[in-house]
Amino acid sequence: MKQPLSYVHRDAKIAETVVIDPFVTIDRNVEIGEGTWIGPNVTIFPNVKIGKNCKIFPGAVIGAIPQDLKFAGEETWVEIGDNTTIRECVTINRGTKTSYKTTIGNNCLLMAYVHVAHDCHLGNNIILGNSTQLAGEVHIDDFAILSGIVAVHQFVRIGAHVMVSGGSLVRKDVPPYVKAAREPLSFVGINSIGLRRRNYTNEKINEIQEIYRILFLKGLNNSQALDYVEAHMPATKERDEIITFIRNSTRGIMKGYFPE
Repeated sequence: MKQPLSYVHRDAKIAETVVIDPFVTIDRNVEIGEGTWIGPNVTIFPNVKIGKNCKIFPGAVIGAIPQDLKFAGEETWVEIGDNTTIRECVTINRGTKTSYKTTIGNNCLLMAYVHVAHDCHLGNNIILGNSTQLAGEVHIDDFAILSGIVAVHQFVRIGAHVMVSGGSLVRKDVPPYVKAAREPLSFVGINSIGLRRRNYTNEKINEIQEIYRILFLKGLNNSQALDYVEAHMPATKERDEIITFIRNSTRGIMKGYFPE
């Protein structure tokens, strides 16, 4: 249902059950899936795909060109999955020739004033708190939660099931399953509450805790700690995910625990 005070480009592909409120602008090469609501004063620039049953709140701007001086007008996209909520005044820029798209998965919540820069790639079930800012080419894995006013440096990767404290400056990669806080950003424990909510057993949580005890509390450097974990702990999905994440980190991972 389209309100008469909105503008929808004739080439846009809008499902019949989409609701478009007044003063919305939807440009060419836009696709919007069934059941999605586009609130008042939303602007959707060219080359945007939005899935089913999403909610886009007033003032959001999706698909604007990157804030990157290297961008040369190449054909790039924003892709948003199903059941994702984008709150007031969120901005999501499309990609550059680095990856040609910015992607946000299913069942995500981006709270008010969040910024997602070019070539960011967000998985599923992610929450970004109010005014969280992602620089270019940030990767965030499934079920991560970033509290309000978190600033993430370009090229950083944040692992699955991570919890980042409000107001944090994220300059280094954050490996999976952990809580991160303090300045500089540091390991402060396992995200055990989040893991229990997602049906991780106590045995599995204890396994993850033991891996990070070796990594951050045993006085070893990262290479030594990873070799020790591989040699002394049985191979599991979680163990191998942590090892692979850290070994593939290009920025290095955040600091270990240190007493206040």
